[in-house]
Amino acid sequence: MIYRGDRVQLDLPILEAGRRARIAPPAGEEAVLVLLAGDLEWDGVRATRSDVFDARASAVYLSAGSSVDVVARTPTELALAATRNAGLSSVESAPSFIAPADVVVHERGAPGWQRQVHDIAADNVHAQTLIVGETFNEPGQWSSFPPHKHDGEDGEPALEEVYYYRFDRPDGFGFQGLYERGDRDGGTDREHAVFLRHGAIVGIPRGYHPVCAAPGYRLYYLWALVGKPRRLAMHEDPAHRWLHEPGAASR
Repeated sequence: MIYRGDRVQLDLPILEAGRRARIAPPAGEEAVLVLLAGDLEWDGVRATRSDVFDARASAVYLSAGSSVDVVARTPTELALAATRNAGLSSVESAPSFIAPADVVVHERGAPGWQRQVHDIAADNVHAQTLIVGETFNEPGQWSSFPPHKHDGEDGEPALEEVYYYRFDRPDGFGFQGLYERGDRDGGTDREHAVFLRHGAIVGIPRGYHPVCAAPGYRLYYLWALVGKPRRLAMHEDPAHRWLHEPGAASR
């Protein structure tokens, strides 16, 4: 296991060419298996992706108690995002395959924080608590911006999240801010920054979490959210909502 939070976990299996494996969520959990790079078959369905920046994802949703058999045709990198401590009942449900054409693409933001968000497992699958997608920042751009959160403290759904990062060049880097406002409980603001390199994983149990890519480097992150209600609704930091006003980007 690579990352374990209270409600979300992430594993990054790597399969050698010719390797066969059966992949399943942990007992009592649901998961989404995402192809990051490689060429494989899962239950007879062929999927290829040379790199996360070159094509939309292929994925499989796995309900509690289900599994998928995979055969790697080339060295293959996968991400298995799953719930944790969910205690879900097993259901009679076959894996749900998500083709690149099933991925819903959103163009988000304004100059300076323009990014592309790919919904891999959202409204297109009948998951109970898990939402999975990918975000792509062009060089120098921000995402998860204006800063937002989804910890339930302001009426939004209480969701726990994890980010997994990749860059288009080995020396690429970026930063992620993590902060909470102290005005709610009369305390002080809690804030710190994470230096992001290729392969970085950041858990986000609560608080605001903006991201930026260094100039010259494209940034990617896989994101997985867990919670109920299973709805991607965000609460933006009120201090930065003015950025949505007409003409704000030119001020």
